[in-house]
Parts: sequence; structure tokens; C-alpha cells
Amino acid sequence: MNHPHLLPAGRTGAYLTDIRPQEWIPLPDGASLVWLPGTRAVGVHPETGEITDAGPQAYAVGALLPQGFTRLLLPGYVKRPGAEPLPLFGYTAVGWYEDRFYVAADATDDPALWDPSAVPEADVEQAVRETLRAHPDNRLFEHLSHCALTYGCMTAKNTFLGRQEAALPVSSACNAGCVGCISEQPEDAPFPSPQVRLDFRPSVDELVDVMLTHIRRNPRGIVSFGQGCEGEPSTRWMDMVRAIRAVRERTADGYINVNTNGGLTKPLQAVVDAGLDLMRVSIISALEDHYNAYYRPRGYTLKDVAATLRYAADQGVYTSINYLVFPGVTDREEEIEAMVDFLRRTGVRLVQMRNLNIDPEYYLERIPPQRGELYGMRTVMDIFREEIPGIEIGSYSHVPPENWKRRA
Repeated sequence: MNHPHLLPAGRTGAYLTDIRPQEWIPLPDGASLVWLPGTRAVGVHPETGEITDAGPQAYAVGALLPQGFTRLLLPGYVKRPGAEPLPLFGYTAVGWYEDRFYVAADATDDPALWDPSAVPEADVEQAVRETLRAHPDNRLFEHLSHCALTYGCMTAKNTFLGRQEAALPVSSACNAGCVGCISEQPEDAPFPSPQVRLDFRPSVDELVDVMLTHIRRNPRGIVSFGQGCEGEPSTRWMDMVRAIRAVRERTADGYINVNTNGGLTKPLQAVVDAGLDLMRVSIISALEDHYNAYYRPRGYTLKDVAATLRYAADQGVYTSINYLVFPGVTDREEEIEAMVDFLRRTGVRLVQMRNLNIDPEYYLERIPPQRGELYGMRTVMDIFREEIPGIEIGSYSHVPPENWKRRA
């Protein structure tokens, strides 16, 4: 419902706030609206500007954004007594104006490349059937068919359609215990993981089969180790090295990427040396106490992550970070300063702004208290561009520029 007199409220970190006109954009294609159970909606009184409860029957609504959009504010709400943590999704403030929905977000990449409506389900289903017939013994294609048809994973769909970035999950093991892991949660976690992790070890032949199939269909396509349905790919670094070498013995086409937490520096150096083209490292903060509180790393530190990125950049790999962003945390002064320094030291080329999927209260209770002035999410991106000349800001992995080459 559209409240009869209250204006929509947003949230940044633990604070409720009004939403400025310049922070609204029309609800993008591919976005969805979700009910937030266990909440009470709040709004802004148009005359006093006060944050006001919308009434006991009013639950909050949030928007889930498609790829290409960065959340500026969380939905405005308060939790009801005894409420369970919200499921692992990235909730964005949403409102209604002149007969349409609006969200507090910013377009930070080309949404058309990852628009689910651009890929008809009938085409995906046909491509899955044809690929499974052509590769009946490849368990990896069988696994990815479930991701494409059941979870609606765009990267898995790309694998069967031969478009853009293809999925290449390789490992069920992980050397981190991320608070918001989407593929594995402990039995006593207050919410389930939204998808099931890979439960077998793909062989080198299976990996090479998927890689060559995609690259032959799309000579400028990307194949990516490290997906949401697995753990840390570099725990199987030796098989990754063998697979990369086998592909590069047959073709120089395509781009081989790894999505990694970057903690296993020596193994990842071997992967780089085998012929890796792209590397995306997942990170939530350049502050060690915050990083450790979320990732709960096992046997590595944030310094190892930086060393991995620096080595890859020095070898000519096109590097990026998968920056898990959260309004009220990412846009704090101390975090911005630390991240600018991290990006400079590591030579990162692209910052992928990724909306963190997690219940806000659950997250804030598990990280150190945030300090410093709040700047706003748009300002974060502006500072990156100003302080680090040539840095790209986006939302997903990019094919490098035409004139880019991994090594001579």
C-alpha cells in the first residue's frame, strides 16, 4: 500500500533518515519487491520531518536490485519484538511516486548485459537440453543446469547460452567462514543459505570441457572459477593450473578469470603464472578488524589478500575487487580512507560495487563499531574516481579493453 500521508524513510547503518529527491531512480527492470517479515514500517512526517511509525499493521517493503545498480539506502523500518533475522538478500529503500515505484539507488554499470528479461527462459531450457545431450558425462554441466533452471543464476545461464561470463565452480571447500555466505551456513544459523554448494570435485577434463565449449561459442567470453555455489576455488589450485594450461595449449581466445578471497597467495601466484587473465577478489573492508569479523579467515590475513592482488597486477592480470557494500558502513570516513590506500597499493583496475546480502541488524552486531563521518554511497564512488586516476567503477566483471593484453 501507499501510505496516505507519510513519506518513505530510508536507513543508513543503524540510523533512519529521510530520502532526498536526487537519491531516487525509477524501479529498474529486473528488480523485485519483497515483504520484510518481522518489521514495522516507518515514514517521514511531511510537515515536521520526524520519523514516524506507520502503524501496527504496516510491514516494510524492500527492493532487490538487479546487476548494474548500487543501493544508496536501506529500507526504513524497526524490528518487531522477537523478529527473526531477514533472509540473505540485499534490501533497498523503495517508494511510490506518480503511479510508479522508485528506489534509492544509482546505476553504476550497464544493466542490459545482466537483465534477466533479456534471456527468454525457453531459450535457456533449450540450450540446457542441447548442452546436456552433447556432454552427457560432464557432471559440471549437470550441476550448472540446476543453477540455471532452479536458482535463475545468470552466470549459469550464460554457460549454456555462450554469452558473456560463464560459471566454472571447482571447490566445495573454503578457507573463510563468511557471516553472510550464500552457499553454506552452520546448522545453528538463524537463516538458511539460499542455495546449495557444489558437492563433488569436478575433474580437470570436466573443467576444460566447460571452458573450451564456452570460448568456442564466444571467443571474447569469460570463464570464471569461483561462483556463489562453491567455496574458495584456490583450494584446488593445482587442478586449476592444469586446466588453464590445457586450454591455453589449444586456444588463445577467451578470458580466464578467478573469483577468489585472495587469501592463498602462493597457490594463486601459480594460477596467475599458468595463464590467468582476470582476477576478482572479494572484500568487505580495508580495515583489518572489520574484514576479520565478516570473513573469519582461516590461515590468512588481509595482508595476504593485498599481496595476491599486487602480484597479479604486476604480472599484467586485469584485477578487480568484489566490494561488498553497505550504506552507513562503506561510506564512513575511516573506511573510505583505508580503501583508497588499499586500491593504490594493490593496483586494482576495477571496483565492482556489490550490495551486501544480509540482515542489517545481524551484520551490524557482528562487526566493529563504525567511526567517522558519513559521506553517502555516491560520494564513495566519486572519491575513488578522484583519488585513483583511471580506476573503473562498475557492478560486475568486464571484458578488458580491446587494446589490453595479458602479457607479451
